[in-house]
Amino acid sequence: MNPWVLLLGGGVMLYFGAEWFVAGASSLARTLRVPQLIIGLTVVAYGTSAPEIIVGIEAAAAGHRDVALGNVVGSNIANIGLILGLTALLRPARVDGALARRELPVLVASAVLVPLLLLDGVIRTWEAIGLVLVAAAYTAFMVRSARRAALGEAQAAARSTLDAADAAGGPRPKGAWRAAATALVGLAILLIGGNLFIDGAVEVAKRIGMSERIVGLTLVAVGTSLPELITSLIAARRGHSDIAIGNVIGSNTFNVFLCLGAAALAGPVGSPLATVAVEVVVLFVMTALAAWFIRSERHVTRLEGAVALALYLVFTLVTVLRG
Repeated sequence: MNPWVLLLGGGVMLYFGAEWFVAGASSLARTLRVPQLIIGLTVVAYGTSAPEIIVGIEAAAAGHRDVALGNVVGSNIANIGLILGLTALLRPARVDGALARRELPVLVASAVLVPLLLLDGVIRTWEAIGLVLVAAAYTAFMVRSARRAALGEAQAAARSTLDAADAAGGPRPKGAWRAAATALVGLAILLIGGNLFIDGAVEVAKRIGMSERIVGLTLVAVGTSLPELITSLIAARRGHSDIAIGNVIGSNTFNVFLCLGAAALAGPVGSPLATVAVEVVVLFVMTALAAWFIRSERHVTRLEGAVALALYLVFTLVTVLRG
């Protein structure tokens, strides 16, 4: 089959699989009377990161270590440049002061951790286990902090995120059995789509003479970031552009700790640090830019969004030309 068809079909399946998984899991959690705040901070956060997780695991298990690593690094760069940039252009995003103080250090730490993990060229099993444990601890910390802080604002943000996720294409199943079935179908679509997406991406790389690392940084990274992109843009159109900031911080953090950790448990992940030096530097620059944008309680302006988007487009163009 044509690799571009595999790539496109797999990307579509990843998007709809994530939306169905989020919709089913969220509905099931509501049926079981799980607080909306918890759903927004866990089910939706993990659900929209599901494509990165699935693709990373399947790429590592199939021996495509460069795709698994490029997916994480490229997605984090795209989250800031593409998602936050486009959202701020659509509607300036308000920064929550508590979020900046609480989660900004974790975002910066996650970016610093990437080159440290690659000092020996590969992410070890014990490092992968540590990353997954940190992801679990970070989730628990977010939930506790949100409960203690501005609970009303956190619940409103969770509601807006859930509404945006629903509007992005997910069904609204009623009843525990239908919700569970929807979540399972979404997970199955994710798994199949991830497999097709990886096969297509690897074959595309071979046909056009581009390295798997470059394909992972560009095509794969954008494809797996679609749920966050669509959810953020819909939220911005509805006047909740601040949701994009939480999406970017949460997604970038989960990508390093959870996606990279899970992928490294499934198979070898890594690359010599010298080989990915440019991407790591760009990741630092984009993370520093995001940190400057959300440094205090303010608005991310349209000009700042345009700068972030322009930097991302330049990075993508240069990366493809280098490929």
